[in-house]
Amino acid sequence: MITFANKEILFLLLLLLPYAVWHFMRHHRREAGITFSDTNAYRGISPSLKMRLMHTPFFLRLITLTLIILILARPQGKNAWKDAQVEGIDIMLAIDASTSMLAEDLQPNRIEAAKNVATEFINSRPNDNIGLTVFAAEAFTQCPMTTDHASLLSLLRNVSCDYAMHGLIDDGTAIGMGLTNAISRLRESKAKSKVIILLTDGSNNRGEISPLTAADIAATFGIRIYTIGVGTNGTAPFPYPLPGGGVHYIQMPCEIDTKTLDGIATATGGEFYRATSTSQLKKVYQDIDKLERTKYNVRKYSKRYDLYQPLAMLAVITMLLELLLRATVYRRLP
Repeated sequence: MITFANKEILFLLLLLLPYAVWHFMRHHRREAGITFSDTNAYRGISPSLKMRLMHTPFFLRLITLTLIILILARPQGKNAWKDAQVEGIDIMLAIDASTSMLAEDLQPNRIEAAKNVATEFINSRPNDNIGLTVFAAEAFTQCPMTTDHASLLSLLRNVSCDYAMHGLIDDGTAIGMGLTNAISRLRESKAKSKVIILLTDGSNNRGEISPLTAADIAATFGIRIYTIGVGTNGTAPFPYPLPGGGVHYIQMPCEIDTKTLDGIATATGGEFYRATSTSQLKKVYQDIDKLERTKYNVRKYSKRYDLYQPLAMLAVITMLLELLLRATVYRRLP
């Protein structure tokens, strides 16, 4: 569909009509260059091709002027909102943002490694409805489920472990609260496959809802939970800021409640993964690719785009043809 951004300029096309009338009247009234007393000798001679096409330069000028007016009116292609049916699954990412996620056993640290892998996963699944929950001692929705992955990725990049440091939420690990928040986003979903990917580096020590209770609630709504315990076995280097500036590293023990995480996954038909490296962290996303997909409707929108370029090229061609004809075939001598 073609529209014009400056529609009022199209009224200039009306001026071309009196211009054409003036041209033909002027040509008809033009006096002959040579006069003869008797023209009977020339009556049987038919006009040459050159004479028949003598108005060609003028028509080329009309075309050029028409094209210029159309260009000034800014013709645009318009792609409106349209409904489309795509296949995908509904997914909530639940990411632990407690201070311990700053440990640097994964590069550059646990939280950044988790964000990088999640970004790759989101980019590889353009048709999935994906949302993001962040939790420490409390949980909140960073991004509701959406197919607008550009916005989702922008919000994912803003996830950090500074929430507790700045007093926005308390520090700690409330796995049950993180799951409950994600479940609240998925419970009304009509998708056949509903998934929560829970990533944490600790054990549940805060919150009013236990992780296993949240898992039972998820199972009631047909939600599958994949749990990831991230962090090396034993201890991990943790950056501790010094009062005068600089950073001192201490060895922090990794206390991951693998039994609870495995129980959550088992209760919902998911899987538990122990990720001590970034490559292992990617494995969970490969398994999700095997899940059953479901169809749902989305609305897509494309921006308008200008269509003046072909008209501009054609205007240049017609103008050059007119100048060429007037300078050669239809050149007029004084």
